[in-house]
Parts: sequence; structure tokens; C-alpha cells
Amino acid sequence: MTTPNPHAARFDLTGKVAVVTGATKGLGRAIALGLAEAGADVVVSSRKQDLCTSVAAEIAAATGRRTLGLGCHVGDWDAIPAFVDAVAGEFGRIDVLVNNAGISPAWVPVVQTELAYWRKVMSVNLEGPLRLSQCVHPVMKAGGGGSIVNIASMAAYEAGHGQSAYGASKAALVNLTRVMAREMAADGIRVNVVCPGPIKSEMTEGAERTAPGFYERAGGATLQGRTAETDEIVGPVVYLASSASSFVTGESHSVSGGMR
Repeated sequence: MTTPNPHAARFDLTGKVAVVTGATKGLGRAIALGLAEAGADVVVSSRKQDLCTSVAAEIAAATGRRTLGLGCHVGDWDAIPAFVDAVAGEFGRIDVLVNNAGISPAWVPVVQTELAYWRKVMSVNLEGPLRLSQCVHPVMKAGGGGSIVNIASMAAYEAGHGQSAYGASKAALVNLTRVMAREMAADGIRVNVVCPGPIKSEMTEGAERTAPGFYERAGGATLQGRTAETDEIVGPVVYLASSASSFVTGESHSVSGGMR
């Protein structure tokens, strides 16, 4: 009789509970749906409760998985503990956290960047993932471990004009990921970061409207010569959320069509 290999790649998330922030549109919505299709029960979160409720219902209808729509503004440091407590109270565990929520306001040159603008970007893009990970950590640890996936950007590595706050927040998130991975490894928690390149979404549609030709220029910077569709982020995230990536932590994963 063949003994099952405990380290065999398994992309199945059945029995797992996944929390996805910024999950009512764009990349977050695609990720939440993809995790549910892989078998996870999914918490759909964003700032607007009505959208969370409707998107969660749509994902449940499409996949048959248990879902919960629960609003939370990740830029509100003090609101996050109650959010995590509510999720843990509903499901009893949290196995996967995808810190996807982020903002990319109008581009502002460094010399014109004001403190309020800087702090707003940092509060959502950096402090939100930090606080959520802090609060989810004891729940994951009690459940025997888990996977945290941060969504950064290739802007973390590229000096884009007018993107000082956004780029700095994403670069800091890459570094924060490595620190978290080091500190949480002993608790069975893996932490990785995905850096998307140009992907069509509500956020990048704004860039296209502001600077017509953005998609063409951004796509031209990739080896594949194109911008990606939203659902092309799903595979890498499901991989990092599942036991298929059991020996992967503290890593930055480019999903950018070979962007340089």
C-alpha cells in the first residue's frame, strides 16, 4: 500500500477560511472568487457594507461556499480588532489573510506632497496590512498556522513620477512581509507578497482616464507586451494560500508579464 506523501502539492482549500480585503471589486473580487472556487469559505471585506453583502452573496451562489460580507476600513487602525473578532466568532478560525485593499490617489510630485496625503496612503496601504496581520496572528497560531498574502505592486521597485507615496508604501510592504515571515515562522504562519504589474482594474482604469495611453505604455514595459486581465492574479494567490507552497515564505512574487 502506497503511503500518501504529506508534502505533495495540494491546491485544495477545502475546510479553510480566507479573509480578503478590498474584495468588492478589481483584483480583490477576483481573488475572493478564486479562493472560494478552490474550496475556501471566504470573508469579503471592503469599506462599504452593502457591497460586501452583495458580492459575498454572488460568490456563494457561484461556488456553493460559505461566505460572509463584512465591512471594514483598513485605514482605521482601531476598527480592525473588532473586525477580526467578528470573523473568528463566525467561523472559529482564519487560515488565509489576503491584504489586498489599497489606494492610489491622484499622482502628486514629491515637492507637492502634503502630510495628509502621505498619511492617507500609508494608513491604507501599509498600516492596514500591519494591523490586520497583528490581529489575525493569534487566531492563525491557535489554529495551527496559516498563510498571509500581501498585495504590493511592481511600483515598489520602480520610481514612477508622482508616485512617491504609493511606491514608498508598497516598497515598505515588501520589507514588512519579510519581517513578518521571519517573526511568524515559528507559529506555522507563512507570509509572502505578490507584486502585480499592469493589470486592468478599477484602479488602473482611473490611470487610463487621467493619462490616456497608460495601458499601452504599461503593457509595452512587459516582456509579453500587454496588460493582464484581473483574474490572472488568482493562480499565484491560490498557490501561496494553499499547501502547494508549504516551503515558500518571506518571498516577493512578481506577477507582471516579465516587467523590468
